[in-house]
Amino acid sequence: MTAKSPARVATVAAIPVALLVGVLAFWLLGGFPKAEATGTVRTDAVAMDEATTVVCRALVARMPETLGGLHRRPVSAGTEQHAAFGDPAIVLSCGTVGKRAVPRDAQLLGVSGVCWYPEEHKQETVWTTIDRQVPLRVVVPKKADGSWLSHLSAPITETVPYEDPGTTHC
Repeated sequence: MTAKSPARVATVAAIPVALLVGVLAFWLLGGFPKAEATGTVRTDAVAMDEATTVVCRALVARMPETLGGLHRRPVSAGTEQHAAFGDPAIVLSCGTVGKRAVPRDAQLLGVSGVCWYPEEHKQETVWTTIDRQVPLRVVVPKKADGSWLSHLSAPITETVPYEDPGTTHC
């Protein structure tokens, strides 16, 4: 029988402890991805006239399956009006809001041919188009990030006709 050296015993004991501490630190720092939400996002269906319905159906049909890396999720009502992506969900609503009065000093943002009016709220930012014949609203939770707005512009410009916003300029 050979005697085990104290250095060897310390090394054998330290390796599992170091691995455990490393895995725990990795987990606490968010290193293990959470399962992506796939459940239905709650939305309300709103009555729309025939012309608005046609535009909204075309827009929702052109929405991608992923938006800036966020996967599309089913909506509970108004499938021809809404598209939802990610967790927390970014929700696009078509034709569900009337034309918005934009304050004269509002900060507007033009992104790839679409003019947006953002309204900051405690838990979310609500973006409304001001240059489309059919009004669009996108609700973005504060926790969401990414380039979602630029990904929405192409389907919007391809399906929702432009309308001159008058004296409001983007």
